[in-house]
Amino acid sequence: MKKSFGAQLSRRRTLGFVVGLPLLMVGGRGEASDDLTFDDLYGKISVLGLEFSEKVKKLAGKPVAMRGFMAPPLKAEAQFFVLTEVPMSICPFCSSDSDWPDNIVVVYLNRKQTFTQPNETIEVRGTLEVGSWTDPDTGFVSRLRIRDAAYQAV
Repeated sequence: MKKSFGAQLSRRRTLGFVVGLPLLMVGGRGEASDDLTFDDLYGKISVLGLEFSEKVKKLAGKPVAMRGFMAPPLKAEAQFFVLTEVPMSICPFCSSDSDWPDNIVVVYLNRKQTFTQPNETIEVRGTLEVGSWTDPDTGFVSRLRIRDAAYQAV
């Protein structure tokens, strides 16, 4: 049985819509951002220590999205937290036996949010800031930060 041209066109449109729907949903998340992974953070180790990767240098000052785990916060009412590659069950601030890993990113929230469990994967979106900086309120020194950020469980 031969199908009409109109029926074929309708199927093509439907198929095209179904295939393109995920792209529309991604585009609707707000401002565009580049994905950044923990493997992207550092390019090499030199005599001066860890050096930022070219990707990090290019994304400095730009919107990024990054997935990881929320380390237990320093205090419940803090408006920042540390994003880690692997879940951390204890707060390294609170234990002399634990040290922060090298590949952490400090996240400064654009508004207060309820903190999550340390084993829950989250996605953070905000502006990447690169370079050593000392938080005047806490004295916490960071090399990488995501500012004006928000996060959600994924």
